[in-house]
Amino acid sequence: MNLPSLIKNTLEKALKSINPAQSSSTLTIWLCLIVALLEGLDLQAPGIAGARMAREFGLDHAHLGLAFSFGSLGLLPASAIGGRLSDLFGRKRVLMGSVVLFGVFSLATTQVDGFNSLLVARLLTGLGLGAAMPNLIALSSEASRPNRRNLAVGVMYCGMPFGASLAALIGVLWPDSSGWRQLFYIGGFGPLLVLPLLGLFLKESNYFIAGQTTISSGKANKPGIFFALFRDGRAAATASLWVSYLGTVIILYFLLNWLPSMLLSRGLTASEASTVQMVYNFGGGIGSILITSMMDRIGRTPTVTIMYAGMVVALVLLGTTSGSMVLVCGGFVAGICLLGGQSALYSIASSVYPTEVRGTGVGAAVAIGRVGAIIGPLGAGQLLSAGHSETTLLFASIPLIAVSAVAALLVVARFQMESCEAIVQ
Repeated sequence: MNLPSLIKNTLEKALKSINPAQSSSTLTIWLCLIVALLEGLDLQAPGIAGARMAREFGLDHAHLGLAFSFGSLGLLPASAIGGRLSDLFGRKRVLMGSVVLFGVFSLATTQVDGFNSLLVARLLTGLGLGAAMPNLIALSSEASRPNRRNLAVGVMYCGMPFGASLAALIGVLWPDSSGWRQLFYIGGFGPLLVLPLLGLFLKESNYFIAGQTTISSGKANKPGIFFALFRDGRAAATASLWVSYLGTVIILYFLLNWLPSMLLSRGLTASEASTVQMVYNFGGGIGSILITSMMDRIGRTPTVTIMYAGMVVALVLLGTTSGSMVLVCGGFVAGICLLGGQSALYSIASSVYPTEVRGTGVGAAVAIGRVGAIIGPLGAGQLLSAGHSETTLLFASIPLIAVSAVAALLVVARFQMESCEAIVQ
């Protein structure tokens, strides 16, 4: 069995196990996966195209880091706003609006003629990308059975790294200096072509509809933002979740944007660097399903512990060798544990908050993570410009992984304690 068939069969089995009795639920997961794949392609595109864009527009490390971070700057408010709007107006409507936004401005990126227009295009693209993710998490989580929600989120999220792998593949297929625009053409037309499918086949969350019915009948009020995040004993979980998101995403986006340039500086060819980047993202797709499946099978605490330990191993491999095969292995492990680990954090976030505030809570956590998406590439660009080595940056990230791991485990422990109390009652 070839690799594409293996991936397809694995996804089909996972989707059938999520909710075999409801075809609309399975279709929801598939559609969310497709949108996540397109989002992953667009998020990775600047990292793949960065070196070529730098040559065309005369950008140094600091300017390139600013361009990367400007895209992430749009993600930050959009994640929180998109999550909040989903609790007010529905997951489907907000997701469709987000898809239009990042599709249109990904196309606009192909028409930039300099550094300033590039910043504007990436900022506006980031608004659409940021608003989409909380809705993808809520829709996939609420479409599945309670005992398969971890896997449902993982199946959806695997589209992100697989989309990023596709971006790396496109970078290999168009190695010439003008080929970087092809990435953004695909990243723009793809979402606009998927939009009619979302309108026709994507079903609104039954949990959201039930909550709106309760509110309309006067039996409940729409919870405010403060209530959603900090009331009913959620303050400690929210704070720990934010710390874990922030630390993990700083490292994730540092590698996502700077790994190709770091590998080129090690003496790898452009093709070899793109291969490592492709393996990194492919490992993320495998890890998304593997890690969330482990959470359903062996529990969240051991899975999260293994996940963060794997991140340390990956950074050591990437920081201590220049051999292409070892770097490929390091990239694959980093993809499984770091990119794949994002699906675990998204799943944990979706379980912390009840339905009526899930979009708000998840959106706020994703927004905090987006701060890391800004700090990671921008900080790395400044440190590299100041003369620090890539190895120094990789090893300096390890304490941040430790802090993020402790925070994530605190959230898991809180969730497990509440579950035990519910069983006792």
